[in-house]
Amino acid sequence: MRLVACTSCHTQYDVSAVEAKRFPCRCGAEVENRVHAAVDARIHRCGSCGALVGEAAERCDFCGSSIVREPGRLSLLCPECYARCPDASRFCTACGIAFRPEPVGAAGHELPCPGCGALMPPHQVGGIRVNECTGCRGVWAPGDAFEQLVSRAFAARRAQAPAGLPAGARVSRGNPTAQGSVRYRKCPECQGLMQRRNFRKSSGVILDVCGAHGTWLDADELEQIAGFLLGGGETSATLKEEDERVRKELARLRVQREAESLRGPRGFRTARPSLLEALIDLID
Repeated sequence: MRLVACTSCHTQYDVSAVEAKRFPCRCGAEVENRVHAAVDARIHRCGSCGALVGEAAERCDFCGSSIVREPGRLSLLCPECYARCPDASRFCTACGIAFRPEPVGAAGHELPCPGCGALMPPHQVGGIRVNECTGCRGVWAPGDAFEQLVSRAFAARRAQAPAGLPAGARVSRGNPTAQGSVRYRKCPECQGLMQRRNFRKSSGVILDVCGAHGTWLDADELEQIAGFLLGGGETSATLKEEDERVRKELARLRVQREAESLRGPRGFRTARPSLLEALIDLID
């Protein structure tokens, strides 16, 4: 991996496969794609967790990771201080900044977070375009990205489950109406108030949905949904029975209305349709 950072907003980019000498940053500035001279700096921090380490330490006292000092394994250059770091480092071993690169040319644009108001930069998660808030860690899934994220999260949780053991759901399945005050959030695209929906009607995971633009997920809600599905979660039997009862009632009213319409101009249909009749017209 080869990293460069924007000099204006310090966003990091992985330019390992980028040939262009310059490219636009998400903040609007132009990033120069060039290799800087490497600096052989002293190792002050653990490359795995960023904790301070002693000059002669062989392992990190905080996370237990090995402290790599062999020059041949220090090929990753910090995009801020240009210090040589171990190949798989998550933090610079000299200045301590976290390595969080973004792909160059990630589709999308910054959006205001519906939760805390901070700006959400665009990201690619397994090829799925999302906006993640750096403040509250919520995720905005535009368009049909929500269904793709749920599928990926479900597959990941299922793969992590111990062999032969059920994957427990990490969701309370509580009553959404018992959560205290209800807060309606604004869509980051159109600023209209979003609808609140209980995922699968009985999961207890309340999503904020804009029918035109996408779905908002608070931190950990995607994992809760995956846990709900892995735990066998589905629409409750009571709600299924109610849906079936309403469907049958609408079908009965449709048949009744069609029968009355065959009686001619002196039939019993009123000039002003009832609410149920209007509903039938909508679903016909």
